[in-house]
Amino acid sequence: MPLLPITDLAALPPGRLLGLDVGTKTIGLALSDTRRIIASPMETIRRGKRFAEDAARLAEIVRAQGVAGLVVGLPLGLDGRDTPRTQSVRAFVRNLAAIIELPIAFWDERLSTAAVERAMIQADVTRARRAEAIDRAAAAYILQGALDRLAAAARA
Repeated sequence: MPLLPITDLAALPPGRLLGLDVGTKTIGLALSDTRRIIASPMETIRRGKRFAEDAARLAEIVRAQGVAGLVVGLPLGLDGRDTPRTQSVRAFVRNLAAIIELPIAFWDERLSTAAVERAMIQADVTRARRAEAIDRAAAAYILQGALDRLAAAARA
């Protein structure tokens, strides 16, 4: 499936959007409601030894949740340029697009994990609990940003 600009996700048929925060060891997941207004943290997947393991788990979630499209956090550098991590995420998405036939959009995720961790610290969440929840919370932060952009585009 093609990579789309984020605003093109508004034209998708009804269904949820799945947000992904792709890391080297884990993939944080968040799911939107069916009206695409609210993003909720879903789960964190431990990356397998092979890409096929990760793709199979994501395909299972897509089917089970009625997902219409994916929003993937793109870890650009602070200057807006690609980094080695950005290139890794782009490669992951290219491979995933060959297996999961859904529209995919990137969302700039600069500092998303830092923002989520700061909020958790302010809420006095323990270090152990933060470590357990940070990836899926970051995915929700990424997905919520994309949903807010879609809502703003619909109002314009």
